[in-house]
Amino acid sequence: MAYSASIEMGGRTLTIETGRWAKQAGGSAVVRYGDTVVLVTACSSFEERKGIDFFPLTVDYREYNYAAGKIPGGYIKREGRPSEKETLTSRQIDRPIRPLFPEGFRCETQVIALVLSADPDNDPDIMSITGASTALFLSEIPFETPIAALRVGLIDNQLVVNPNYADQKRSTLNLAVVGSEDGIVMVESGASEISEEKMVEALEFGHAEIKKIVGLQRSLAAQMNITKRAVEPVKYDEVLKAEIEAKFKAPLKEALDTSRGTKLESQARVKKVKDDLKASLADADEDKLAEAKRIFEHLSERLFRDDILEARHRPDSRPFDQIRTITSEVAVLPRTHGSAIFTRGETQALVTTTLGTAEDVQRVDILMEAEGIEKRFMLHYNFPPFSVGEVGRMMGPGRREIGHGALAERALSAVIPAEENFPYTIRVVSDILESNGSSSMATICGSTLALMDAGVPIKSPVAGIAMGLVKDGDRYAILTDIAGAEDHYGDMDFKVAGTAEGITALQMDIKISGVTAQIMREALAQARTARLFILDRMKETLAAPRPAISPLAPRIFTVQIKTDKIRDVIGPGGKVIRSIIEQTGVKINVNDDGKIDIAATDEEGAKKAIQMIKDLTAEAEVGKTYVGRVTRIADFGAFVEIIPGTDGLLHISEIDEQRIREVRDVLKEGDTVMVKVIGVEGNKIKLSRKAVLREQRGKSGAAHGGPHSPKAD
Repeated sequence: MAYSASIEMGGRTLTIETGRWAKQAGGSAVVRYGDTVVLVTACSSFEERKGIDFFPLTVDYREYNYAAGKIPGGYIKREGRPSEKETLTSRQIDRPIRPLFPEGFRCETQVIALVLSADPDNDPDIMSITGASTALFLSEIPFETPIAALRVGLIDNQLVVNPNYADQKRSTLNLAVVGSEDGIVMVESGASEISEEKMVEALEFGHAEIKKIVGLQRSLAAQMNITKRAVEPVKYDEVLKAEIEAKFKAPLKEALDTSRGTKLESQARVKKVKDDLKASLADADEDKLAEAKRIFEHLSERLFRDDILEARHRPDSRPFDQIRTITSEVAVLPRTHGSAIFTRGETQALVTTTLGTAEDVQRVDILMEAEGIEKRFMLHYNFPPFSVGEVGRMMGPGRREIGHGALAERALSAVIPAEENFPYTIRVVSDILESNGSSSMATICGSTLALMDAGVPIKSPVAGIAMGLVKDGDRYAILTDIAGAEDHYGDMDFKVAGTAEGITALQMDIKISGVTAQIMREALAQARTARLFILDRMKETLAAPRPAISPLAPRIFTVQIKTDKIRDVIGPGGKVIRSIIEQTGVKINVNDDGKIDIAATDEEGAKKAIQMIKDLTAEAEVGKTYVGRVTRIADFGAFVEIIPGTDGLLHISEIDEQRIREVRDVLKEGDTVMVKVIGVEGNKIKLSRKAVLREQRGKSGAAHGGPHSPKAD
């Protein structure tokens, strides 16, 4: 039996339906908003995976090209590996739902979201999060807290819900909010230096609308007779737990204290305690060893949380609002266009900037865009295994790398100069050399320095900081610049990036309900103080962009021509533009609006190319004198080339001050002659040699005291 529910939101109808499609899945939901339709399914095995200490959840989001009436490009005409957008959306679905499953649930679970129809106005990514919650909530899978997602924009200083695709481009805020009835559970945002107060206002505005969508899921559940799968609450062997705590609580507490040394030294001490525990259970079977491992991890978390909430003590003994030691350098690599090392505590990012031409833009196929888009600013993040002292395979970027890179790119996009002011393609790469928390925020700080080192005239420096939260009932602690353990055991990972003026990016993942607007205000205020402090430290290294780009980067010069002259520059089959490139050694990009970018490492070559283009596209100006060449003689006059490829007519009556009988009495083909443009009618140019002769005679007469000179008077 099919069930559906609808609500008006943002001037469009949002409909959620279940029970008609994909009926053999554990749960399914079809979400429609405008003409965008997403099918989301959820399945879970009934047997637990043995020997694992994590929840085996897989989320896949796929955009089918047929949804927008398109055929995939390339040789193979079917969808291939996930695009960056699909990868990021899969992460967006995973992050809010994962903490809502019961602790100890170990059954393999998969959520699949398929975009079946896509209109130009409604992005399916947000709809898929709501669809995932619905499919899970309306199934027997133990997911009992429905959530929903929407997008909030800020247009003309007014908050709007679910702005269409066109409005998103002019909005100063692009805020994706996910929440339950009780509170917000995830935030992704890009912004143009939005104030902290306006951000909180947008979050509250979005949460109020989210509750309405959650209500739809509740109304569907009320119509259906759903029995949820029972999950045994997590229990511990109390006798073994007491033994482990008695023997190992004190040494574990000491081992977790990172104020006594580095992260790796602390990890070595923790390993020693684990080894001692294992040795004490030498005769135990595998089940008892697995139980001891669970108890040990639980004890580690409890020690951390008790230290924070009761002793008000962090693992490295910092005050809650203190940032780890910051150092930074620029111009650290000799052949890159810009480079920087940014180190905060034991997290270190090596960031480089490379400047390219229009040929280097990234062309991205967007489902809702018929022609796709061109990206001229790219930020890529790499996380090699040595950064955490581990051995691992070096493969292509995973979901984490893509997600962290996208966050940093979003943070800096707001300050990248417009193409008309800086016609370069910009690629920034962050290689994490050390990591102990918040490498994505170190990437943002290092990227700012590398961009300025390359001479990119960014609007303002950007810094990022990761905030944490530990909460139990009414007790809570907000932590600035969280390190590894605080991220792992804490209740919130709250990353804020921005300039001195405001926020440019925000990412928040919350593992608990009950995070109030007041807590968010406090966290944002504490993050602002930290951000300003980091910006001051960065300015000590490099206060502003260098006045000129790196001498190793290509120089780009811009020439503007009329659009009807583009064909003259390109020539038949590209013959003319290829000739210019071969003669000068430059790169040339001709835009449809007549803007021509000329890139060269040799300035002389660029100047030569510019002059050639100007010669090709020059137009005759009335009243201007030219030195031309006679190309053809006719009975009625001579044709004179005044600009390469442009001839004008010098009528027989305009050749001399005196009347002449034959053109050839004065001129012949190949002669160089000075003429003046006296008229332009369409493509016809009228020339006069007589006007030039008169002007020359007048000047000569004045110089010799002629009848109109002051001396004659």
